[in-house]
Amino acid sequence: MNESMSESMNDTPLLQVKDLAIAFSGDGKPNVVVEGISFDLKAGESLALVGESGSGKSTTALSILQLLPYPAASHPNGSIRFEGQELMGADDAHLRKVRGNKISMIFQEPMSSLNPLHTIDRQVGEVLELHQGLSKADARARSLNLLKKVGLQNAEERLSAYPHQLSGGQRQRVMIAMALANEPDILIADEPTTALDVTVQAQILKLLKELQAEMGMALLLITHDLGVVRKMADRVCVMKEGAIVERGETLQVLSTPSHDYTKHLIASEPKGQPEVKTGEAATVLSADNLKVWFPIRKGLMRKTVGHIKAVDGISLDLKAGHTLGIVGESGSGKTTLGQALLRLISSTGSISFEGASIEHRGSKEMRPLRREMQIVFQDPFGSLSPRMSVGDIIAEGLDVHRLAPAKEDRRKRISEALEEVGLEPGFMDRYPHEFSGGQRQRIAIARAMILKPKFVMLDEPTSALDMSVQAQIVDLLRDLQARYGLAYLFISHDLKVVRALADDVIVMKDGRVVEFGPAAQIFDTPEADYTKALMAAAFALETTADGAVST
Repeated sequence: MNESMSESMNDTPLLQVKDLAIAFSGDGKPNVVVEGISFDLKAGESLALVGESGSGKSTTALSILQLLPYPAASHPNGSIRFEGQELMGADDAHLRKVRGNKISMIFQEPMSSLNPLHTIDRQVGEVLELHQGLSKADARARSLNLLKKVGLQNAEERLSAYPHQLSGGQRQRVMIAMALANEPDILIADEPTTALDVTVQAQILKLLKELQAEMGMALLLITHDLGVVRKMADRVCVMKEGAIVERGETLQVLSTPSHDYTKHLIASEPKGQPEVKTGEAATVLSADNLKVWFPIRKGLMRKTVGHIKAVDGISLDLKAGHTLGIVGESGSGKTTLGQALLRLISSTGSISFEGASIEHRGSKEMRPLRREMQIVFQDPFGSLSPRMSVGDIIAEGLDVHRLAPAKEDRRKRISEALEEVGLEPGFMDRYPHEFSGGQRQRIAIARAMILKPKFVMLDEPTSALDMSVQAQIVDLLRDLQARYGLAYLFISHDLKVVRALADDVIVMKDGRVVEFGPAAQIFDTPEADYTKALMAAAFALETTADGAVST
């Protein structure tokens, strides 16, 4: 083979998307959500699709593997070719050869992508057994190695765990291991670090880079995080309302953007800090020596040989109109702590809500308090019923507590809730699968806020949102808090968002409190080495409005 022919083959794209259009059926006519999208991807190259929620990034990515909900979704126009072969409209046999083997995908919402009835060992091993023909023993050994490579702590013990027993970040790492198991030619990564804390995010990005270089793998990155784009992508396409508005080399686009929308994305970031609270406020929620221990059982008789101490002796007080931020790495016990405070899981120690002890109350006794205590889950898709319209989802609390028996009043309150979180009232008659991840998260927030509760647990409420919408949600939460005196328990690995919203911060590691104090003190003058490491990872590099990087 001569040199010119070799160069010509190397320049041939693995993936070619041309004039792609995507439409969803509704109201008797197709609603076009993506139109005129064209890009290509070569072996070993990294391309990022960037834009706000609803811009069409994930929909475009799902189209490549023909994973949209057909026939509700359709392609009025366009072509998707992999290694010169058309994927659009390809038969199932051809798509099976491509999916998982040639092109793998890391999905944005791991909880809804993992089978809740199967162990991690079985799910990762199944990929290896089906595609590589490995024996169960070899598949288990390979699975263990993959889980270690993606940074899953206690990987050998986690093999026998079920998805619900892992944190959001741990589930995402399992998804990454599954996607990389067969060493694909193209990896589509849809927000691959959304659920990960800042330190593990850096590890995962480094891992993807190393594997990409090792295997010559192409990477199609779907993200709203411009910091991730800067670290990972060779080229970038900026999407808005289903169209590409700017494209080019990453450094060029981020340093000298030409389109106003790109400039808007670069400048967007949650800013400010909560106002200093004055005067005495009533204590809404308190806990003393709270513990959540999960037994470790082994042997034929399943004898308890130890405990996983997810929450180990935590005490706290949360006042009306205040926000308590809970930060720490994935698996530190943040979400478990919140669930225990809401009496969603069993715990020991005392819990008081508005001065009344609730630690011994069962589900029936807790039911009258559920209106006052709400939660926004980390995984919005998993918490929204696919069989219910958005309006019915948001109004579920109203119906349970019989707060809006009249149909007109019910629809009015749903409309107001949607508008509060930046969505159109007309969305109430649509279904969750028709929305982006960020839009679904706003629906989840509307469902919690419509009841005007006194206490809200916010479990990574902005993790699925682009930066500009994060800022809007932070402003919305501040406004609602000031208006109604809400007490927030704000759980997040995004320290920039925590800094913008929290009055006080608890730093957790391995189920214990590493450091606690006013937010300004934790962020500006941390004392614990672990806290210092978290802050260094989160704020070491910050992108300025003009695209430059400051330290």
